[in-house]
Amino acid sequence: MREVIQRIDAATPHHRDRALDALRALAILGVVLGHWLVTALVVDSGTVHAASPLQRTPELAPVSWAFQTLAVFFLVGGQVAAKSYASARARGTTYGRWLGTRTLRLFRPVAALLVVWAVTAGTMLASGVGYDNLHALLKLVLSPLWFLLVFAALTALTPLVSRLHPLWPLVVVIHVDIIRLGLDGPARLGWINVAAGWLVPYCLGTAWSRGDLRSRTTGWTLLIGGATATALLVLLAGYPAAMVGVPGAGISNLDPPTLAAVTFGLAQCGAALLLLGPLRRVLVRSAAWAAVALVNLSAMTIFLWHQTAMMAVTATGLLTGRTLPGLHTRPDGTQWIIARLLWLPVFAVALTVCWAAFRTYEQRRQGRTTVVREGRPSRTGEAHRA
Repeated sequence: MREVIQRIDAATPHHRDRALDALRALAILGVVLGHWLVTALVVDSGTVHAASPLQRTPELAPVSWAFQTLAVFFLVGGQVAAKSYASARARGTTYGRWLGTRTLRLFRPVAALLVVWAVTAGTMLASGVGYDNLHALLKLVLSPLWFLLVFAALTALTPLVSRLHPLWPLVVVIHVDIIRLGLDGPARLGWINVAAGWLVPYCLGTAWSRGDLRSRTTGWTLLIGGATATALLVLLAGYPAAMVGVPGAGISNLDPPTLAAVTFGLAQCGAALLLLGPLRRVLVRSAAWAAVALVNLSAMTIFLWHQTAMMAVTATGLLTGRTLPGLHTRPDGTQWIIARLLWLPVFAVALTVCWAAFRTYEQRRQGRTTVVREGRPSRTGEAHRA
């Protein structure tokens, strides 16, 4: 292990900002842990359906504040994409080639997931599994893909939005919410916020790539301003306190994104900027950096397969013929949360199996992902390039 850690450290270019990779890793792991904590598969009279502990215990809403970290991912994504595009232009790389390279890294792992689940769904149908049960499972697997579609679209628009001020999409979100929620406008209008809402942190990232947002004052302004605005929206304007979707709720902060979700994301972006200094100091240590680098190498694999891992453990538990607490029982109290926490290491083991099977679809072929070659760092540290 010590040798692997040393190789990863040696293969990392000196100019690489390790804190960016740490923020991305924290964002991905936050989403994974959040889904595992607030999503349950419950079997009632032979029918499977998803449930959430937030339905019956809304006081657990602060859990969603800690693990709904998508805004940080879009912040880092905007920063990295803008810098990457500027560097590509300087080298004379065409827009099409630049975009093709970046989207291939996203969608090759997605293709593997879709193929596996297409075969699985066909097998389940042939074996007599009902459409309702299959729909409940596929929804858990496929619903996170909306995030990748939005991220890919914003990446494609990077040359256009790289100089767009974040206030413009924020103004769009405000007006959309006023019309659809305040004036009883058409609900479908909210889907404008799917682009506008996530464009806010993405634009903050592109501004960051130009050298803005570097002062701690900016970080504190975003954190305090975003947190204050979110609190006011929840307490006075009737927005849900949970920053994730809750089955059966009248309004979801994520489906589509609301103004509260966007202001909450601004607070998260401010916290992320303030964490840069401490993260850089911690990641000087080779072991800490190796852990971050390994997560980033398989970030999409982890994100895409974490729900499958949870469902695999749940289905395996059914083979015991018992209703296991925290796995098959209704998420209706503190006892369920405690039991679910005990299942998290088992989910992690199942996810490790998925990672071992499918990580090659995300990582480049072995000849180009070797961390060191003959005792020397690889050509350009490709194994750790975002």
